[in-house]
Amino acid sequence: MNSYSLQTRRSALQTLGCGFGYLALAGIAAQEKARAAAAPNPLAPKAPHFKPRAKRIIFLFMQGGVSHVDSWDYKPRLIEDDGKMFDFDDLRSIARTGKSPQQRVMKPLWNFSQHGQSGLWASDLFPEMARHADDFCTIRSMHTDGIAHGPATLFLHTGSTNFVRPSMGSWVNYGLGTENANLPGFVSISPSLGNGGPRNYGNAFLPAIYQGTPIGRAGVPAKEATIRNLRPARSPEEAKKQFDLLRDLNAEQLAQKPGESELEAVINSYELAWRMQDSAPEVLDFKTESPETLALYGIGEDKTDNFGRQCLLARRLCEAGVRFVQVNYGDNTNNPAWDQHSNLKKHGEHAKAVDKPVAGLLEDLKQRGLLEDTIVWWGAEFGRTPYAEKNGTGRDHNPAGFSVLLAGGGFKRGVTYGETDEFGHHAMVDKVHMHDLHATLLAALGLDHEKLTYRYAGRDFRLTDVYGQVVHDLFA
Repeated sequence: MNSYSLQTRRSALQTLGCGFGYLALAGIAAQEKARAAAAPNPLAPKAPHFKPRAKRIIFLFMQGGVSHVDSWDYKPRLIEDDGKMFDFDDLRSIARTGKSPQQRVMKPLWNFSQHGQSGLWASDLFPEMARHADDFCTIRSMHTDGIAHGPATLFLHTGSTNFVRPSMGSWVNYGLGTENANLPGFVSISPSLGNGGPRNYGNAFLPAIYQGTPIGRAGVPAKEATIRNLRPARSPEEAKKQFDLLRDLNAEQLAQKPGESELEAVINSYELAWRMQDSAPEVLDFKTESPETLALYGIGEDKTDNFGRQCLLARRLCEAGVRFVQVNYGDNTNNPAWDQHSNLKKHGEHAKAVDKPVAGLLEDLKQRGLLEDTIVWWGAEFGRTPYAEKNGTGRDHNPAGFSVLLAGGGFKRGVTYGETDEFGHHAMVDKVHMHDLHATLLAALGLDHEKLTYRYAGRDFRLTDVYGQVVHDLFA
C-alpha cells in the first residue's frame, strides 16, 4: 500500500486544487458548528399542553408489592373469616394449571385504626406515614397488567409488559425538559438490576438524552451512591481543553452527517455530562443539611439511614430542578424486597426502613413549600392476595386490586378513592387501571397523554398506548 492510498479526505482537500476544497469544507464545518451551538438544548424547559398543577414527581417505588390489606385497605371480613376456605379467582393458579383451588383467608397481621381528620384507615405497619393521613389521596381500586414481577414492573414503568418502551420518567423528560440545564431531567436512585433493570429508567426509542440517570444501585449503601465518573481525572484546565477538542470534533462529525439524530443525542449527553460536573456534586453533598433535617429522615439511625438518604437526595434533586425522581426500595435478588410469599411478618422490617423517611420527606417538602407543586407517589407494581399462599404464612401477587398513595401536586388531600371487594381481592368501585394512573399523573404536570407522542417505526407511540382515562375526581 503506497502513501497516497493512506491519504485522508482532509489532507487530500488540503492539497488538491490549491486547498480550496479544504477551505470550503472548513467553512461548512464552521457553519454547522455555529448552528449546533445555536441549537436549543433538548432538555430546555418546554411549555406543557395546559396549565399544570405540579412541576415534578417523586416516585417512591416499593419493589415487590406491599400488601394493601395489611396496610391501607381495611377489610373486617378478613378478620371475621380468618382461616376459612373460599373460592377465589387465583390468577397465578389459573395461569399455571387452568384451575383455581380454594384458598384460606388470612387476616391482617397488623391492627388497623383511623387517623387524622379524614379518618383514614391505616394499619400499625406505617405509623409515621399514617400521621400524614390528611395529606394523602389514597387510591384503593388500582388494577394492572402482569402477574409476575418482571411484566408487572415493566408495565408500571413503561405501560407495556413485554415490549421495549420508554419509561414514564423519560416521557416526562421528553415532554417538559428539565428546570436546570446543568442536571438531567430524570434520575433513578438505587435502581435494581432485575425485573426490568435499566429498561425501568430507559429511553427506548426516544433520543438518548431523555433516559434516566442512575445514582447508585440496589444493594449498595446509599451513602456510597454517586454518579460514575462525575469528577474528571485531569485538572480542570486539561479537562476543559479535552472537552473543547471533543466539541470541535463533534461539530465536524455533524457537518458530515447532518440530521443524524443518534449522533446529536450522544453529543447532547456529553455536553450535559460536562455541565453536571459543576452542579451535581453540590446536590449530592449533604454537608449543608442541618442535624434536624437529617434526623427528620432517620439518617444516622440503623434501620432508616439508607432509605432516609435516598429520600433526602430526592428532595435535593427536585429542589435543584429535576422533573422526575424515582426512589427505589428494593434489592437485586430474584425475590424483591416486599415479596413475602411465606413470611409476611418480614413486611414489618421493610416498613421500619421506609416509614420514617417517607414521612420525613413529606414534612420537609411541606416546610419548604415544595409539596404544593411536587407530586409524591408511593406504590408498587401490584398488591397481595387476601388469602394465605399455599395455606402458609405469606401472600401471593395480586394485580387485580391494590392501593397507591398520592400527595401534593394538586391532588385532593385526606380522601380515599375507589374500593376493592369485601376481601380486598378485586377492584370493584371506581376502578383505576395503571394506564389511568399514568394519564392522571401526566395531566397533573400539564401533559395530555394522548398528545404526548413520539413517531417511531411508522406510528405514533405514547406512554398509555391506546388506553387510559384521566381520573379528574382525584384533583382538588
